[in-house]
Amino acid sequence: MTVPATAVPTEAPRAVLRRSRRKKNPLWQVLALLLAVFFLLPVIWVVLSSFKSGAELFAFPPTLLPTEPTPANYQNALTTGNFGLYASNSLFVAVMSTLLALFTNSLAAFALAKYRFKGRGFLFLLTLATIMIPLQVIMVPIFLVLRQIGLTDSLWGIIIPPAATPTGVFLLRQYMLSIPDEILEAARVDGASEWGIYWRIILPLSIPALATLAIFSFTWRWNDFVWPFIVLTSENKSTLQLALARLVGQFGVDWSTLLAATVITMLPMLVVFLLLQRYFLSSTTAGSVKG
Repeated sequence: MTVPATAVPTEAPRAVLRRSRRKKNPLWQVLALLLAVFFLLPVIWVVLSSFKSGAELFAFPPTLLPTEPTPANYQNALTTGNFGLYASNSLFVAVMSTLLALFTNSLAAFALAKYRFKGRGFLFLLTLATIMIPLQVIMVPIFLVLRQIGLTDSLWGIIIPPAATPTGVFLLRQYMLSIPDEILEAARVDGASEWGIYWRIILPLSIPALATLAIFSFTWRWNDFVWPFIVLTSENKSTLQLALARLVGQFGVDWSTLLAATVITMLPMLVVFLLLQRYFLSSTTAGSVKG
């Protein structure tokens, strides 16, 4: 007597069923809520404290909610220095770095995922091996190259060097492996060029992975402090992270203004994540079992 295939659930449906039961368990829901509050508590404290006065911020015992909320800290943050110029510099660097990273990494991933050539595996392993090289090791030689070509104290000097990343190539390559080769072969039969296949087929089908890489790249470049601190020397080319560091004075720190400025700098990253989050999970799991 043979057992119908539908009578014996496979491992995948069992795992899905266990996860579904776990989600409906009140204990798991309470645990998930506590974990979310635990990880969000520092962010919540920063946001609430940004509405406190300096005296209330250091009052004892400390309070979580501001007793007399005031927007003065945000007014001080927006009028200290040239906040608008710093914000536009950071936005320009983050957007251009993200676009450049998507273009260069997707080209490399397309070649490594969809073309068969000698040394392809070695090149891929070599790309992955560069992940283990600390950034501090290559900062000095990259800075010397930038000085030779005249890109020091330039926003392009902090945009171009980190454009191609091994993490981005790996993420996109793994996702592109899940795209059937038959689609590309059909396009070639119809007369599509290799650039047309990349632009009209590969990129549209890789939107989830591209969105995930865009979130990572924008966050990295927006929060970057060390590399702009090394390359940029002019005041009018500073980014927001450098401006935040300047709020820490030699003889004192205006913590209320610093907290308000920190909240403002978090807003663009929150907007980018909310716009692209629906692609995040599907991209990070797709292609995970591909070789």
